[in-house]
Formats: sequence, structure tokens, C-alpha cells
Amino acid sequence: MTAFDEHGKAGKDPGQWKSRLVAARPVLITLALVLAALFATGALSLFQALGAYAVVLAVVLVGRGSTVATREVLLSPERNRTRTSDPLVDAVVAGLPDPVIVLDRNSRVVAFNAKASAIAPALNRGEPASLALRVPEVVEAIRTASASGKPRHVEFSERVPVERWFDVHIIPVDIAGDVRTAQASLMLITFHDLTPLRRVEEMRADFVANASHELRTPLAALSGFIDTLQGPARDDVAARERFMGIMKEQASRMARLIDDLLSLSRIELNAHVRPQAPVDLVAVVRQVADALQVMAADRHVTIAIQASVDRLIVPGDRDELTRVFENLIENALKYGAAGKRVDITLDRRESADGRDEAVIVVRDYGQGIAVEHLPRLTERFYRIDVGQSRAEGGTGLGLALVKHIINRHRGRLTLESTLGSGAAFTVRLHI
Repeated sequence: MTAFDEHGKAGKDPGQWKSRLVAARPVLITLALVLAALFATGALSLFQALGAYAVVLAVVLVGRGSTVATREVLLSPERNRTRTSDPLVDAVVAGLPDPVIVLDRNSRVVAFNAKASAIAPALNRGEPASLALRVPEVVEAIRTASASGKPRHVEFSERVPVERWFDVHIIPVDIAGDVRTAQASLMLITFHDLTPLRRVEEMRADFVANASHELRTPLAALSGFIDTLQGPARDDVAARERFMGIMKEQASRMARLIDDLLSLSRIELNAHVRPQAPVDLVAVVRQVADALQVMAADRHVTIAIQASVDRLIVPGDRDELTRVFENLIENALKYGAAGKRVDITLDRRESADGRDEAVIVVRDYGQGIAVEHLPRLTERFYRIDVGQSRAEGGTGLGLALVKHIINRHRGRLTLESTLGSGAAFTVRLHI
């Protein structure tokens, strides 16, 4: 076996590799603990952690003496003095996916990566971590970990500049192997961003609350009418007929809401899988428009379709795309009836990235939508006029379904509207 000396030249002493491993032991132990912490928090998979460790181990074995420098720097006799970070330590810390800070036993900063600097811009080597980490829970956990030599875990949140949540792990490391003292030589601080998880939890809670409220309203109406029919209106034929009609309407509303909720859940479950079946959008739009002709006639609205091509084939799911245009055209009939006309155009154009795309525009000429409502129209249960929406039989989930279906098809939905001039919804799908 050929060995390499510390200057990268071939040698005959394999024992040099062993000496390098011994010299680099503090760095390897530190790296192992950091990777273990990231694996425990779910930031890295087992294979990613093992791969990162293998790469650094290879650097140690073939490097030009960086591990010796690491030992000389990190294991200096003056253990109370703030250490200057080694390039290998900096490289390891910089490559980690989460914010990481390395402190000495006096809680002074030894090393940190760019992600940690983004969280605490005031971080500086050699300065106390408390100057940059102005979070009492974290500072107290660092003090406790340093004194006890035991790992600590704490969560904290910040409100400025935006609301964020972090999970912090503080791991003391006695890299000198001195078991006679409980105080550690170094401390590793890792920050795991919990913000996406917390926001999903908040969205889920809001969704459940809104869905419960939407279901409670028709249920309360049904319960009230049943009580009336069993009591004062027991023998009132006219009241019974009127109440039965209202009860049927409320039951239908609940059925639509449940159907929309189930559809939304199915779409979200498969959001990562793009449908690939060929779908002719011209045929889909004409089919939907024909099905809605009765509603259009009741509202005295004309539906006009103008297609520049006979067929417009896109990869997709026919049922889901049918749902998209049902919602868009139905909304145009409900809220744009004052304009007495709904125009639908289908065209084939070139997108900004040079690919062909199908462009479908559904335009009404009603009262339009105020600009402050436009960014929120595709939110679940968001309504401009709650009373009008419920009177029209809306569930508040129609445009949310449209957005999620188009996202699953890797398309785009845009909306243009001004008060008094109607609204135009544009769907763009790659061909």
C-alpha cells in the first residue's frame, strides 16, 4: 500500500495515516456529534450524515497536515483562551445545512457558518455569543450546558423582521478527552428552522376552524327547521313545503362543501405528481359551457367561445381540468351576470421560456373586483361578499381548487380586474 506524507508525496510509512487520525480525532468527534444532532432533528438522513462524515474523513487522510494544525490549535495548553478556528473546522461548519455556531468553554465564538450569521448578524469570532444571540432562553441554555457538560435543547421564536420559530440543540464536546472536569472544551449550537412546520400547523388549524364553521351553519339551519316542523308547523302544509325546500338547499350546500374538501385533499395528496394523459382543452371547455347553458339562460347571460385552433392538447387530468373551467365559468355567470356576456378564448402561444402553451381566458363584464381582494381570492374560504356567496351556493373553496389543480399541472393562473369593468381569469398550461 502506498502512503502519502504530509506534503502530499508518496511515502512508505502507512503509520502516518494512523497519526493523522489521532491528530484529527477532536475534529472527527465534533463532526460526528454535529451530524448526529442534525440526524436527530431530521435535517439530514442517515445516508447524508454518513456521506458527509466519509468525505471529511477522506480529506483528513489525504490532506496536507490540516488535522495536525487542528490539534495544535484546538488542543493548545491554554484551554481557557478563546481558540482561533481552523480551516477544516470552518469548511465542515460551512457545509452543514442548518445554522451552526461553535463556542469555546467561555462561550466565545470559535466558528459559525453563513446561515448562522443570517440569524445573528452580530456574530464575531472571539466575542461572547450573548452579544449576538439576544435570546434569553438560548443564552441560559448555553450557560447551563457549559456548566453541566450535558446537552441542552430549547425552542424560541422571533417576531421581527418576520415571525419565525427555531429548535436549538446545544451539545458540549470535551475534545481534549479530559474527564476530570464537567466543563466542556467546545460547544456546538445547531438551529433547526421550524417555521414551515409551524405555518403548516397554523394553516391546518385555520382550515379546520373554517370548515367547521361552514358546516355548522347549514347544520344549525337544518336542526332549526326540523324542530319547527316537529312543533309549531307540524300541521302547517305551506310552511312544511317551504321549510323542506330550504332544508334540501342546505343539505345540498353541505354535500358540495364536503365534496370540495375531499377534492382538495386528493389534489394536495398528489400535488407532486404531474398528470400526463392527453387532454383536449377545446373539447373540455365546450362541454362545460354546454352543461352551464341552463344557468346562463336563467341569468340571461350569453356564453361565447372563440378558439384559434380546433384542438388544444395538453398533458393533464381531464376530470380535474373540467373542474377548473366549471368553477371559472360558473363564477363568471354568478358574479358577472350584470354584463350579460361571458367570453371564453382559447389560444396557442409561446411562453417566456420559449415553450408552447395553451392560454384560456374566461372574461365577464360584471361589477369587477376591488384591487385589495385580488391577492387573496384563491385562499380557502375567502369571500368578497359572504352573504352573496352563500346565496349563490358557493363553498368558498372553488378558486382554491382551481389554484391547486393548475399548480399540480405546473401551470399558471392570473387575474385582472377593475371595479365596474368585469374580471378576466387566465389559465396557462404547457403543451
